Amino acid sequence: MATPSSHRRLKKELGLFDVFAVSTGAMFSSGFFLLPGLAAAQAGPSVALAYLIAGVLILPAMFSAGELATALPRAGGAYYFLDRSLGPLAGTIGGLGTYFALTLKTAFALIGIGAYAAFFVDLPIKAVAIALTLVFVVINIVGAKETTTLQRILVSILLVVLAFFTIQGLMYVGWGQPASLTLERQTPFLRFGLDGLLSTVGFVFVSYAGLTKVASIAEEVKNPDRNIPLGMMLSLGITTFIYVAGVFIMVSVLEFGDLSADLTPVATAADQFFSWLPGRWGLMLIVIAALAAFASTGNAGLMSASRYPLAMARDRLLPAWFATLGRYNTPFPSIVVSGGIMILFILVLDAEGIAKLASAFQLLIFIFLNLAVIVMRESRIQSYDPGYRSPWYPWVQLFGMITSGALIAYMGWMAILFTLGVIIVCVTWYQWYAKDNVRRDGAIYHWFSRLGQRRFEGLDVEFRGILKEKGLRGEDPYEQIIARSFVLDMEQPKDFSEVVEDVAALLARRLPTSEMDIVERIMAGTRVGATPVTRGVALPHFRTEMLEQPELVLVRSSYPVHVPGDDPLTDVVEEDKKVKTLFFLVSPESNPGQHLRILAQIAGRVDEDSFQQDWVQAADEQELKEVMLRNDRSLTVNVSDKEAASWRSSRVMDLGLPGSCLVALVQRDGEVEFPRGSTRFHDGDRVTVIGEPGDIKTLRSQLRSGT
Repeated sequence: MATPSSHRRLKKELGLFDVFAVSTGAMFSSGFFLLPGLAAAQAGPSVALAYLIAGVLILPAMFSAGELATALPRAGGAYYFLDRSLGPLAGTIGGLGTYFALTLKTAFALIGIGAYAAFFVDLPIKAVAIALTLVFVVINIVGAKETTTLQRILVSILLVVLAFFTIQGLMYVGWGQPASLTLERQTPFLRFGLDGLLSTVGFVFVSYAGLTKVASIAEEVKNPDRNIPLGMMLSLGITTFIYVAGVFIMVSVLEFGDLSADLTPVATAADQFFSWLPGRWGLMLIVIAALAAFASTGNAGLMSASRYPLAMARDRLLPAWFATLGRYNTPFPSIVVSGGIMILFILVLDAEGIAKLASAFQLLIFIFLNLAVIVMRESRIQSYDPGYRSPWYPWVQLFGMITSGALIAYMGWMAILFTLGVIIVCVTWYQWYAKDNVRRDGAIYHWFSRLGQRRFEGLDVEFRGILKEKGLRGEDPYEQIIARSFVLDMEQPKDFSEVVEDVAALLARRLPTSEMDIVERIMAGTRVGATPVTRGVALPHFRTEMLEQPELVLVRSSYPVHVPGDDPLTDVVEEDKKVKTLFFLVSPESNPGQHLRILAQIAGRVDEDSFQQDWVQAADEQELKEVMLRNDRSLTVNVSDKEAASWRSSRVMDLGLPGSCLVALVQRDGEVEFPRGSTRFHDGDRVTVIGEPGDIKTLRSQLRSGT
């Protein structure tokens, strides 16, 4: 049986440079070392402009992929986004389309290895590519894969070599050869007209396909809200510059006839201006860099492609055996099938045909990604909470869809018919096999819900689970909310309505409304089942336009409180829920995402095994609040301890706390107070400090060292 989609999550181990390395390494292979000669044959000297236009036109896809990856950081990338936004049918088309695009691009890279390997040994290019495919299949099966450390090393070497190539090449074009010769080779600029330029833009689009490959590893990225979009932007900026400058150099130093027929144009161009190096070291340097780039793309491409059938099988869109893990805990069937498809592409298609088909598929996926962002935004699912939002919405998405469609049209009938053929195959597969295996719909039904269409509420539940895993954002004032929260520690039995009245009396101090109105808002949500209850904890909540910042009330009761559990909107009669802990959260209407993230953070703390014991054993109001604070962002200091001797009789403003650290609470003589800058510490005070993890760590070190 296939593993359910809620399978164990991958560890978040990848940082900003890892994102940059994966994206950049995937782009710098065939697109730079193999494709320029073939592209020049279609566009002439304007091929460098074609690369620049392609780099600009991929911006909508990058913006959309960045938004979706930060909102839904899950393995499967484009497949997962399209499935959850447009539904399983679109997921099937997008998943298989991306799968074929990856296998095509990887086959293209393997042909590149064969072309550059010929500098050392004269062997048939396709035979070398097939042999290397088999080698990578074996490597992937036994589990030896490209680690992020290796990827960083490879990309660093590549960038150093390419920077060397670019600088030397521009110097040679500017000062090493006559300007008249450079001008001659750049003329006529539009050798094959505007149609030739536009068709070449679509042709070289595959060079940038690796940019969105990062989305497939989003589940493993630390701080995805920052690292994914920033890593992609850095990667695209550097890659586009080197592509444009490098192709300009190739056009300038090589005769058009030689360039258009060359499968190793970088090496050939480098041989022109690296003559000052001893022997053929300049040429060999480029060849070694190219082989490393192709090997990296080939191995990682096969690994990434094989994960798409795995993810789709887990969601029951493909047969369960695709999700089977072999002896080495790798998806053996998916790897073997993917390798077989790559070999078929290598045998049947020439390099130009592979590049066109890979570009056409990628353009189709980019259309879907842009549409997915529009659907997710307009669905108004509150738990859709991207950490990065695409600029200029929705115009940039509409522009991306139109231009991608136009580029597909310029690529010729073969690419169009093949793309349509894949869509037909995917739709047929979905209707024949997958349709009866899934019980979910995409966010698009939320968009059309006001027209009477059906919604899939499980989608909101799934997205809330993702919010819980992502955690809070840097700007979310969670620690401050906990620090200033009200606390009710009840020793007498009360029913739920009485507790709500007590909570309303506290909240009315900070909300410009009556206690009765607050009571009604809380009870209204509870009556319709909007109060989540888990592990003996209830989370009543609502949003209001009368607030500028969230407010929280922590309630601990010595006796069970009966929270109404029956939802009048359903036919199922549910019993009341007994709880001893309640968290009442009220947030501004204008920030639903932050409201849900705070709820998710509280729920995550409640789910921890240590919570119940810590909560019950908390001795007072301050300790109850400390239970809810994140350990890496808070520190409790007893002024009577030897380590804090320097704090005695000092004022808060005189402590010189590191960075963002802030004294949030001071307990003195059994009372908790909120300190001011002029507050002076006394022996016996218990102080709670909050701040960023790095600053809290620094403060701990300072206290240990007595500084």
